[in-house]
Amino acid sequence: MVSTAQNPVKSVGTTFEILNGLKELGGARVTELARHLDLPKSTVHNYLSTLEQEEYIVKDGNEYRVGLRFLELGAYSRHERKLFQIAKPEVDRLADETGELANVLVEEHGRGSYLYRAYGEQAVRVKAHVGTRVPLHTTALGKAILAYLPGERVDEIVDRHGLAENTEQSISTREELDETLEAVRERGVAFDDEERLNGLRCVAAPVLDNSDDIIGAISVAGPTNRFRGERFREELPQRVLEVANVIELNFTYS
Repeated sequence: MVSTAQNPVKSVGTTFEILNGLKELGGARVTELARHLDLPKSTVHNYLSTLEQEEYIVKDGNEYRVGLRFLELGAYSRHERKLFQIAKPEVDRLADETGELANVLVEEHGRGSYLYRAYGEQAVRVKAHVGTRVPLHTTALGKAILAYLPGERVDEIVDRHGLAENTEQSISTREELDETLEAVRERGVAFDDEERLNGLRCVAAPVLDNSDDIIGAISVAGPTNRFRGERFREELPQRVLEVANVIELNFTYS
């Protein structure tokens, strides 16, 4: 169930509105940010000054931008996850063996968050990094996770975030999503055929704990010219299933 604060603190909400605004603009001056957020200039200035004092943003001339202190928090959060510690060496090997981009994704607040990424020799450098959040229905990783979530949780995620179309290939209806998730459960792997980014394909497998609860997903991704035919439909699916199985065993018994 989506958690809603009973007595939300308005100032906290405004703080994150300010930070997200800086992220969206790639840094900004007070006037530019105030206009972007439709907030009084004095209010924005006060928040920026406080955030700078607490070392969460930095000021370069007249422009403010998000600071590296958030990296410290993110790195701490990631390191605390057992899945990251267990999956990292296996995903590194997957990237090395395939020469492609390998990933670990987890679900948080109904979005997919990249927990780790490893680059093989031929790996594409797509516009996403560790911590990037993506709609679950647009990625093989996300579909692998959705397929093993309880039905009511999938309902909540779709109700909250919808089924936006990143490309013409993206899933856009609930009926299509349900059929896709059923197919994922039948074959054990999920495919992304240019559904998040044009020209990119991906194969993913779920990672389950010893109670068969979903804890994340792993994948290998690459350009359509290398991800086709038997390699895309048979070789890579078998490999990600093998890696997922190793991670599951290590997660359970380590």
